[in-house]
Amino acid sequence: MSPTTLPLPWQPPALSADFKSMPEDFIVTEMLDIEHSGSGEHLWLHITKINLNTAYVAKLLADWAGVPARDVGYSGLKDRHAVTHQWFSIRLPSQTMPDISLENFIKAHLNDGESFIPNKQTWHNRKLNRGTHKYNHFAIRLRHLKGDIGVIDETLKRIKSGGVPNYFGEQRFGIEGKNLDKAYSFFEKQLMSNKPYRPNKKLAEKDGLMISAARSALFNALLGKRVADGTWNQALLGDVFNLEGTGSIFQDALTDEVKSRVKQCDIHPTAPLMGIGDRRDCDAARALYDTLLDHDRYQTLCQGLIKIGAKLAYRPLRLMVHDLTWERSGDDLCLEFRLPKGAFATVVIRMIVQEYQSKHT
Repeated sequence: MSPTTLPLPWQPPALSADFKSMPEDFIVTEMLDIEHSGSGEHLWLHITKINLNTAYVAKLLADWAGVPARDVGYSGLKDRHAVTHQWFSIRLPSQTMPDISLENFIKAHLNDGESFIPNKQTWHNRKLNRGTHKYNHFAIRLRHLKGDIGVIDETLKRIKSGGVPNYFGEQRFGIEGKNLDKAYSFFEKQLMSNKPYRPNKKLAEKDGLMISAARSALFNALLGKRVADGTWNQALLGDVFNLEGTGSIFQDALTDEVKSRVKQCDIHPTAPLMGIGDRRDCDAARALYDTLLDHDRYQTLCQGLIKIGAKLAYRPLRLMVHDLTWERSGDDLCLEFRLPKGAFATVVIRMIVQEYQSKHT
């Protein structure tokens, strides 16, 4: 099921808009809570990049410093077709800077429309690891808004108070969803083989896109069922819960207190990200999920994830949109909000307008 056809808890307003008409329409700022030591062997660089993807910038930094790719760190992958602000780290044990300036080196590798701006740098005693950031801040402009504009405020207030379904966005599945198609073929081959899955690092990175697409598709299907049933923001018997704003996951009885905490958005029901591990969901929630997963294609993905050693985890069904503000500017709608890492701004946009034209996903 495509992310654009998944069930929604309410019909978005009859609005259309242009999305990502230009990089400045989608500004992402990675939010880290780290106090740098000012010393150590890791050079941390805060970068503003335009129309550049994170992995490519990391490669350029490694080439500039003359270090292996593994010695360059970043917390999260950011959109290419956007203005993004994020940190990178480079391991330089001797603290010896390259002879050529960073700006001149990068400039020689940029195409028209691409930009790389180093904002500041500092030294730290640790590498920047993946997933270090807690939130991303978004500033988004939807251009040429048309349709039932009078309901925008009501819709945004609803999102601000009650959140949206925490679907994985279409970016997770590659162009035209091809990563998921590749995942089915990949897992079919793995399940037919008697050999254990032991990829080298280069192959693991390539396979990671397919593995991620598979887990995301299964989660979206489970969440879609809860949305269709009207229980994505309600507690079911046997649910595993997530404490808002944390990675805390726990199972609890279906008491009035638990129901109240879910209603108040203090805790959220979850669905599994399939893999190896003991499932903690049970009773009605487990039965609902297992019934949906009892399908040949889903089973291929589930068994394949176990075969390659993916670890079971749980993801909240509900996404709270923090610090949401909005204003009209002529025919445009300007939005600002904060999302936890791993959440997708496009999921929020889907709940605001029925149709949006985008040059880039």
